[in-house]
Amino acid sequence: MRQWTVDAFADQPFRGNPACVVEPRAAWADDAWMQALAAENNQAETAFLLGTDDPTRFGLRWFTPLMEVPLCGHATLASAHVLFAELGVGADRVTFETKSGPLTVARAGEGYEMDFPAKPPVRIDAPEGLAEALGVQPREVWASNYLVALVDDEATVRALRPDLAAVNRIVAGATGERGNVGVSALAAPGKPYQVVSRFFAPGSGIPEDPATGSLHCILAPLFSDRLGRARIAYHQAYPGRGGDLECETAGDRVLIRGRAVTVAEARLRATP
Repeated sequence: MRQWTVDAFADQPFRGNPACVVEPRAAWADDAWMQALAAENNQAETAFLLGTDDPTRFGLRWFTPLMEVPLCGHATLASAHVLFAELGVGADRVTFETKSGPLTVARAGEGYEMDFPAKPPVRIDAPEGLAEALGVQPREVWASNYLVALVDDEATVRALRPDLAAVNRIVAGATGERGNVGVSALAAPGKPYQVVSRFFAPGSGIPEDPATGSLHCILAPLFSDRLGRARIAYHQAYPGRGGDLECETAGDRVLIRGRAVTVAEARLRATP
């Protein structure tokens, strides 16, 4: 079996968010085996593909080193990139059957466009202890399947050093979901993007995620309403890497655009 490592939401190696993608199989491997391989890879996500009778339609599942997750943007982008760039799928669009419903990825210039469900948040009072856990007092807090804390400026986002154990406990208690939080601000003047963010995901076994498509399913409707525009450029400011996304809100969907780069190909000797 072959496996690729792809840097998603990046236009060059060693930026964006790395994901491992395992070549399509005729049947799902055992869940425990998939989880063990994801732990061995130790990337934010390992993506597993299922072939179908339709050469443009695939099953797709995502595993962090700790658990299976219901939605992952960067590993979906990486999976489409493997199908198009490494396995020679000639179509302009592929569809993935997932636990979040059908997700499509289309070629778009030098990159790809993903069609994901929007997850509009609602504003809430800041949970007790959140400011201390983040190390900064949020201006606003919004809740969807993750929390989003809005802060004063880009410099504050970049300087964050949160207490991840406290973040996990507080956010999980506030949302009833995994203890994950995005922190966002409007970009500093002169930047080529309008919004800057970071994403801390201790509830998924990931201290900080470098570039997170699912977070932008929340950010896109939030900032589209705030800025009065459908299309917005985002930068996720993971220290030392950084990832770039363009998001367009379209009703109850978010179109997420980005590029991807293959950095490694491997042959697995441990097979199901």
